[in-house]
Amino acid sequence: MAANPDKKRKRAPAPKSEGGKSNLKKPKVIGSNNLIKGSKRPFKSPGKEHLRRAGKPKVQKGDVDDKKLRRLQAKELAEARKKKRKKHYTLEQELASLWEKMRVRDIKKEDRSKHVSEALKKMKGKIPEIASSHVSSRVLQTCVKHCTQDERKAVFTELRPHFISLVSNTYAVHLVTKMLDNASKEQVAEFISSLHGHVASLLRQMVGSLVIEHAYSLGSATQKQALLMELYSPELQLFKDLVTIQETRLVDVISKLQLQKSSVLRHMSSVLQPILEKGILDHSIVHRALMEYLTVADGSSAADVIQHLSGSGLVRVIHTKDGSRLGSLCVKHGNAKERKKIIKGMKGHIDKIAHDRYGSMVLVCILSIVDDTKLISKIILKELQGNLKELILDQNARRPFLQLLHPNYPRYLSPDDLTSMSLSIPSIRNKGESDANFKGDEAIEEDRNGEGETSDTSIHLNDGGKKDSFTRRQELLVNSGLAEKLIDACHEIAGELLRSKFGKEIIYEVATGGADGILHPTLDEKLATLHEAIVSLAMQPKQDDAEEEHILEQFHSSRTIRKLVLDCPAFALTLWEKALKGKCATWVKGHSSKVVSAFVETSDSKVKELANKELQPFIDSGLLRLPVADESIRNE
Repeated sequence: MAANPDKKRKRAPAPKSEGGKSNLKKPKVIGSNNLIKGSKRPFKSPGKEHLRRAGKPKVQKGDVDDKKLRRLQAKELAEARKKKRKKHYTLEQELASLWEKMRVRDIKKEDRSKHVSEALKKMKGKIPEIASSHVSSRVLQTCVKHCTQDERKAVFTELRPHFISLVSNTYAVHLVTKMLDNASKEQVAEFISSLHGHVASLLRQMVGSLVIEHAYSLGSATQKQALLMELYSPELQLFKDLVTIQETRLVDVISKLQLQKSSVLRHMSSVLQPILEKGILDHSIVHRALMEYLTVADGSSAADVIQHLSGSGLVRVIHTKDGSRLGSLCVKHGNAKERKKIIKGMKGHIDKIAHDRYGSMVLVCILSIVDDTKLISKIILKELQGNLKELILDQNARRPFLQLLHPNYPRYLSPDDLTSMSLSIPSIRNKGESDANFKGDEAIEEDRNGEGETSDTSIHLNDGGKKDSFTRRQELLVNSGLAEKLIDACHEIAGELLRSKFGKEIIYEVATGGADGILHPTLDEKLATLHEAIVSLAMQPKQDDAEEEHILEQFHSSRTIRKLVLDCPAFALTLWEKALKGKCATWVKGHSSKVVSAFVETSDSKVKELANKELQPFIDSGLLRLPVADESIRNE
């Protein structure tokens, strides 16, 4: 009998247990991994995505072509929209193609010039608009860098009427700075002249201030002064002829032009206040303007400037000469809270500041003025100790250590450095300072050459703080453990320090115990080991074929050891007994003769008597020549 197709086959019922329930068990789910017992694969219920995939037909060959076609159509549509939105879109694409060719490193000079000329020809008449484009401005920068002088002049001429709008544009600003780098003196002068009346407004912008600073750094002293004077007064901003006067100091400008001091203060406050609030603190022209402002500002205005600068922002200021002086003034005139903010703001930057020519002087000022020695030890000295061997060999980084060992010594600090430390703000002088030490508005005195050099006459060094200078030094140098680590570092690299032009002064000061004997008697035993280390180098036999000069014959080391013999009797006795006694015939010629002759010149009678008997025959025979009485060699 044939089966009825309309009837579906029925599944046999599952066997039931006595309770009427099915004997088939559901698969057990074990743990959080949803694994079926006896299976390695996780159990998943078919979700929507599985069902969607299951019902999706297989991809056919024709569908791939349709996808490519749709993608191509979308790309063409996007290109059409860009063409409508961007006026010079096609030109930008052509310039980008040329740029890829001209910026290759190994391209021939002739080929690059060809591509540059072609690009400039395409851009002619549209350069101001192209300069503001993200892509095309880069092409123009490369062209300005590699084009001929005539081509660069043509670009400069076309951009001249649009300079002010360009320096405010995020992309065009890089082109302007590139053009200034490659511009002639006449073009730089013309550009600076075009900025007249806009300096103050541009300095308040993050982008525009970059161009003002760049022009300021490239300009001559007269051009720098012209840019700066616009910040002094509305009259100087409006009338171009007034900025040509020769006076460089603000107080002289006020006197020469008979300006009202109150009007100048109001104008400068309106210019500088937004700059300080926005944190535009990196530029040297701003530092110079602030220094001039402090010469005429009243007490409350000067205190506001110090308050704004106190903190982490000061780190961005102290890399210039005027910025370093601003930092020193903030340390000198700031209250305890502001000084604390300044020191904490330097945390993590001490090593970089110490290596900087001007930043290191701010550290010197802090070590000379601030009484909170615990805070200084915790932040500044701790970071300095972490890289001690490198710092004591560096020309700038050694200054904080030398200031602690021998404060305000003209041999280690230039007259300009000493003057920077003596500066003060007239309106907020520290209490207890006499008027004899200042000259009113000339307390921050600059010469008139526009370079900011300062006269070294009548320098007054302010120790600052209420704590005794020697006590402060002892807490920072000895109690903090810095002196002990300095001695250890000098012991380890004694030869390198003695031969170094800058390191020799560190090892000399440490070996002699510092000014006022600050390291005595606490560290006498450690100093004795340092003396032994230097003497052990001097004990090495003289070798003519040696790669390195002997420590007694090298230029710097021989003079340093000579000074140690003259100024440190304990070292002189050790050197004579272990290295020179009975061997002077080897060392009476060349640079080493300066060391030997020091035993006769010394003021210590015990050392002189010890060596006189052996050295007298060399003096009589003329082999050992004593220096002239003016002690010029001693001061080398």
